[in-house]
Amino acid sequence: MIQALTLLFLCQLAGEFLVRSLGIVFPGPVVGMGLLFLGMLAAGRAGGPLEKVADTILGHLSLLFVPASVGVVQQIGLIRENWFAIAAALVVSTLLTLVVTVLTFRAVARLTARPVL
Repeated sequence: MIQALTLLFLCQLAGEFLVRSLGIVFPGPVVGMGLLFLGMLAAGRAGGPLEKVADTILGHLSLLFVPASVGVVQQIGLIRENWFAIAAALVVSTLLTLVVTVLTFRAVARLTARPVL
């Protein structure tokens, strides 16, 4: 289990290193997750210990939202000043997501020759 957790942290560290050394504006942990995915593809499997660690982390996922909530509370003044822009961005992005999802579904349904509802 320690080796699997170490592997996760090493992938995150490698992602951070790549992002910072190449000057990419992208989250390092996401790059690390991609590296982990490529490693699992190369190995052909995830492995029992890695699956156990992933299940444990997912079981406590709600704890990972605490830092984000603290950040929101710390920036409440800024949010209060820009509430309209934030609300507009949320509404527009939600609508765009719905439209893109519908268009993607319809395109995939056409490609697979299934009737569209």
